[in-house]
Amino acid sequence: MRGAWSALPWKGNGYYLFEQRMAETAQEPIQPGLQTQEARPGLKFQNSVPDWAVRVVIFLVFLYFGTAKFKSDSNAPWVVLFNQIGLGQWLRYTTGVLEAGGAFLVILSGTVEIGLAILIVTMAGAIVAAFSFLHRPSDAFFPFAFLTGMIAFWLHRRRV
Repeated sequence: MRGAWSALPWKGNGYYLFEQRMAETAQEPIQPGLQTQEARPGLKFQNSVPDWAVRVVIFLVFLYFGTAKFKSDSNAPWVVLFNQIGLGQWLRYTTGVLEAGGAFLVILSGTVEIGLAILIVTMAGAIVAAFSFLHRPSDAFFPFAFLTGMIAFWLHRRRV
């Protein structure tokens, strides 16, 4: 037996069911204090122990390499490398400031993303320098490893 509703063209399709579900959810009360982290308990990564461990490692690595660029001895490895690049020693000092500054920004809770962005751009520049100026692609391995690790860390912090 056919009822009046079965003759309507949209009764059995998904659009009708979607509209019906939307009408039901529109009447559900909104919980005012519900945040994303509260909705998904157990997925908080920011400022957790693993987050701090990764940030401390990034801080130590880039503080070490950043401050090593300030040695003025003519036989120091960074002086020799930046002489081979051929853009002047100002680039060595700028890179050192960016790496050390980025390291400090990564360790501070409110500026982690800014510090990671600075360090990611610095590592991208190191990769370009290894390919373009030095013509030694093997020298880009460690900057590439740091670059991909920091991108993965940044994306993980944003996802969770």
